[in-house]
Amino acid sequence: MTGDGKERRNIEAGESLERLLQSSSEVLHTKLGELHPSDLAEAFPSLNLAQRVKILRHVEPEDAAGVIYNLDRNMVVPLLEGLGRQRSAKILEEMPDDDAANLLRELPQGEKERLLGIIAAAEAREIRMLLAYGAETAGGIMTTEYAAVQKDLTARQAIEALRATAREVEIIYYIYVVNQKNQLTGVFSLRDLITAEPGEPLEKIMQTRVISVNVRTDQEEVARLVAKYDFLAIPVINDDQELLGIITVDDILDVIEEEATEDIMLLSGNTDLEVEEFEGGIWRRATRRLPWLVGLLFGGLMAGNVINFFSGTLESLTVLAFFIHILAGGPGNAATQSLAVVVRGLATGEVEREDVIRVIWREARVGIFIGLVCGSVMAVTAYVWQGIPLLGLVVGLSLAVSMSIATLLGSFIPVLIYRLGIDPALASGPFITTLMDITSMVIYFSLASLFILK
Repeated sequence: MTGDGKERRNIEAGESLERLLQSSSEVLHTKLGELHPSDLAEAFPSLNLAQRVKILRHVEPEDAAGVIYNLDRNMVVPLLEGLGRQRSAKILEEMPDDDAANLLRELPQGEKERLLGIIAAAEAREIRMLLAYGAETAGGIMTTEYAAVQKDLTARQAIEALRATAREVEIIYYIYVVNQKNQLTGVFSLRDLITAEPGEPLEKIMQTRVISVNVRTDQEEVARLVAKYDFLAIPVINDDQELLGIITVDDILDVIEEEATEDIMLLSGNTDLEVEEFEGGIWRRATRRLPWLVGLLFGGLMAGNVINFFSGTLESLTVLAFFIHILAGGPGNAATQSLAVVVRGLATGEVEREDVIRVIWREARVGIFIGLVCGSVMAVTAYVWQGIPLLGLVVGLSLAVSMSIATLLGSFIPVLIYRLGIDPALASGPFITTLMDITSMVIYFSLASLFILK
């Protein structure tokens, strides 16, 4: 759906809610309970503050928490102030700890402390612990609401223990087994527990080979593991093997979207990653993009200086100018394609560190093949169009060599940056394209000077 289509749908939903708000409290409560929190959140921009507050007073606290979490962060503070201290506290306490931490992390420090001060002490303590971890680490995205039992229980005892805590956990498909020191020793599924004999010890049911992540593990690596093993959740431990929390698949989906967005933005040479703020912050957003774009302008001047250096060659055979655009654009496009393939492979884990030579060699062969085909096509085109055999040779050979080099650079540069421990998406398309503009012009006019004007 296009942006305009989505906005129109949200306006229509907002108008429907406005009409619903005229109903009695009983009808309003019933009808709002039938709507999904995400759908309510999408309609909120079309409503005023008073209408938003009224809606959140008539939905269950758990649903209200879902609505607030899905709202633009600029709406959250005034909305919670309008709801009042008691209602706000109840809603925040219903929000999963990891969601509450993510929400508060994006609010001003003063508001963060104020909201932490109105919720229950135990809940606030858990949220503060999550806030202490890096936002893009396993600790920063985990939830402390998980199902765990002691390893010396039987299946029947485990079921009784889970009945007492099930309402407080975010996901109960996996049950983790810990010892007296809260160290992770095993895991079993709810299916394993239900199908086991009541008196069977958990040590016979559980799997002791548990895949987990350290609390400091980068969220992108966590997403790779969850995708690799098709987990619904993955446990988070510290250096002493103590179970601290779990990361659920819904948070992993958010991570994948965030990382993919970041890579796409960086590939386009855009460091303005706050893509959700389309409606404001023009000066701030522009100043983030300007340094990169200004740097590329100087790169373009270097390409122009190459042409100026060979001005005598161009004056002697002006038909060379007809093919400048092709020689500049074609290799840049080839480099960007190779760059996208390699960056995706590095991001998804399909390309490991030990695979880099193989990947570069594969892309180099692809580049040579592409260069030969495109160069042959343009050589024939140039000869037929202008009737100059040497011109066809220069254009075709220049394009073939440039595209081969472009594909090689498009695969080598992101791998090099990756080996240095930097995000490979920083080897962005505009940078590669500008580099190839300069390189292809040098190759083109050098060959023209060598073969045509010798």
